[in-house]
Amino acid sequence: MDQTGSGLDKRMEALSLQASALREALQRSEENTDSAVAALDSFDRHISAIDASFRPAQVRAQASTMANENIDRTIEAAEAILAQFEIVRRAEAVILRGPHEDLKSFQEAVDLLKGVFHFFSSNKNFKSCEGVLSQVNNLLTKSKLKIEEEFRQLMSTYSKASEPALLFDCLPKSLSALEGTSQSVGEQLSKSFESATYRTPILIPPRIFPLLHDIAHQLVQDGNQQSCYRIYRDARSSALELSLQKLGIEKLTEDKIQQLEPSNMKIGTWTHIMHITVKVLLAGERKICDHIFDGITFNKDQCFAEVAGSSVMTLLSFGDVVAKSKRSHENLFLLLEMYGLMHGLQSDVEVTFQGNFCSGMREAALNLTKSLAQAAQETLLDLEVAVEKENSKTIIQNGNIHPFTIEMMNYVKGLFDYQSTLKILFQQPESGSETESQLAITTMKIMQAFLNNLNGKSKLYKDPALSHIFLMNNLHYIVTFVRRSESNDILGGDWIQRHRKIVQQNANQYKRVAWAKIFQVLSVQVTGGNSSSSPSDVSSTGVSRTMIKERFKSFNMQFEELHAKQSQWTIPDQELRDELRLAMAEVLLPAYRSFISRFGYLIQRGKNPHKYIKYSPEELDQMLGQFFLGQ
Repeated sequence: MDQTGSGLDKRMEALSLQASALREALQRSEENTDSAVAALDSFDRHISAIDASFRPAQVRAQASTMANENIDRTIEAAEAILAQFEIVRRAEAVILRGPHEDLKSFQEAVDLLKGVFHFFSSNKNFKSCEGVLSQVNNLLTKSKLKIEEEFRQLMSTYSKASEPALLFDCLPKSLSALEGTSQSVGEQLSKSFESATYRTPILIPPRIFPLLHDIAHQLVQDGNQQSCYRIYRDARSSALELSLQKLGIEKLTEDKIQQLEPSNMKIGTWTHIMHITVKVLLAGERKICDHIFDGITFNKDQCFAEVAGSSVMTLLSFGDVVAKSKRSHENLFLLLEMYGLMHGLQSDVEVTFQGNFCSGMREAALNLTKSLAQAAQETLLDLEVAVEKENSKTIIQNGNIHPFTIEMMNYVKGLFDYQSTLKILFQQPESGSETESQLAITTMKIMQAFLNNLNGKSKLYKDPALSHIFLMNNLHYIVTFVRRSESNDILGGDWIQRHRKIVQQNANQYKRVAWAKIFQVLSVQVTGGNSSSSPSDVSSTGVSRTMIKERFKSFNMQFEELHAKQSQWTIPDQELRDELRLAMAEVLLPAYRSFISRFGYLIQRGKNPHKYIKYSPEELDQMLGQFFLGQ
């Protein structure tokens, strides 16, 4: 058949060449036109006859070729189907083993199964299509469960509570030394936030991040975004809560939080934990979230917000209890401690709680800062009234420093331990100088209220001299305290000088009130003698021996009374005590010596002179040394 067809083609080709040659010849010779036309017609009929005789053979050849092609296509399709079955067989073994040993192979198997599914779903005319699709679907479902379980297992394994020591090590050395103390921690932290460098804790080993990232990517790619989100959130939020419990904050319900009393709250612990949570723990959580979900279509902000939300809101709720509690000057330092911390954390809060999903925590932190500022300001303003109205009727019998004075000075010292925080609290928009003046004004008002209260307490004494000793002691204690403390910078030198003068005024008032009568005895001036006295009983100045005896007796009695009473009084400051004794000696002893010199001979010539002149000036000086010892 093939040889016949080939010969025919050659003959037809030769005939065509002959016809072409004839046509050319006809064109060159008009006279041969008719014969050429006849010849051409003969050739055309001859070719048509030949073509008709060979057409059945051509049809049979074409049918055979098409049959061969159909067979080839069928064989190729069968081989492709068998290849898909082989892919399913191999992928099934990998899927059933799970991703734990070889995640890459597991992911490749999943991708191959997806290809098989696409192959059969796009060729549904295959008889075995439905069965294979069902098998592939089952394997893909198992793969999702396997990869989900692997993610859950890894997150559980590497989401453990952080030990406090690990977190403390992430603090700057200057601040880690403060952890565990409770003295002005918020103040110290607020001073150090800008310059301190913090380390991010290693909450999950960095080598695990790529594995967790790839698994999370697979979960999201498989449409299991919610499972991925839920597993991550549960594991990390639990780890965060346990870390806070190790630091000292228990998880409380809202009802229990509202029942808390500020006095029962460990605010020092709270400031430490709030500080570490924002600066260290949550920074670490952000890093984990960013690493695991990097480049994955996943709302990281929402996930982080739910991980941190419960723990952060619990901490902030503790703060709200203090900020909203009844105003009391006992709570002022708690308020300043917490305000100093929260103010210092503002920039970190903005960065850590960025995004819409964290807006609730961001606003809660800002509102707490404002509430603490308002509460602290109101408490300070109320303190002035509270101090002046403090109505303790306790009388310090020996004129010593009143416990309220010591309490107030310790309170003032506490205030100035928070000087930086107070300046921020009273910050004015115009200038820093107005900030300090407002703080100074507030402090002076509190101090003046306190001094008014002391004046009221001094009036409780029946003895005016002891009242002045009491004021002198307490004012001297206050002035000395202010002069030696940072409050000197705020109250100023003028305040100190003014109140030192008041101390001296009270000392002078004491001398006038306590010693006026005894000085009157020694300064007696009599110009005429008693007419009933004999000439031997009258001095050259006209003072009778009888009168002099009475003066000495009166002096002795008054001095002994003063000694008995005032040796029980107390001037605790040795320098002040020595100064007052010396001032008294410088007046009393010369007057006593002069009195003896002028009138002593009248007594010495009589009987029992020592009955009247009982003390020498030196003995008086010695007895003066026993005054104000509180014996």
